[in-house]
Amino acid sequence: MKKKSLFTLLALGLSAVHAGEVPPAPNGLELPEGYRDWRIISISHRIDNHTLRMILGNDIAIEAARKGQTNPWPDGAILGKVVWKEKPEDHWKKAIAPDRFVHAEFMYKDSKRFADNGTGWGWARWVGREQKPYGKGPNFAQECIACHTPVKGQDWVFTRPALMP
Repeated sequence: MKKKSLFTLLALGLSAVHAGEVPPAPNGLELPEGYRDWRIISISHRIDNHTLRMILGNDIAIEAARKGQTNPWPDGAILGKVVWKEKPEDHWKKAIAPDRFVHAEFMYKDSKRFADNGTGWGWARWVGREQKPYGKGPNFAQECIACHTPVKGQDWVFTRPALMP
């Protein structure tokens, strides 16, 4: 049996729904078309809620990350965070692996469009394999801004790009 790449295995958790079939978030932002083919900027592991996260970027975000131009991120950059619950790796119990898909969330940098919220970013999230839009109204992103306030000095972004040799 051929081994599958980590990205292929992770992407399998997202194969149920395609971006064009998913309703927009309550604030009108749409799930980015083709995000499953974006490149990885970084990864993270949240020990408080036992999730693994793959942080992806569109071409503008990837170029900025590789050039170290992330404070501020350029307009047009989109960062995606794809989240799975963790589980012990089946054949190597000291390692963790992705389990149930939780959600995909995105930050859209547009300093003019999102000037009113004081961040220059728009936020959206889609929950579960069916990718149901998150939020009860167009102002749901205020909770995103509140969470990201500690990294206001890093252009509201927690992620630090992983450096490659």
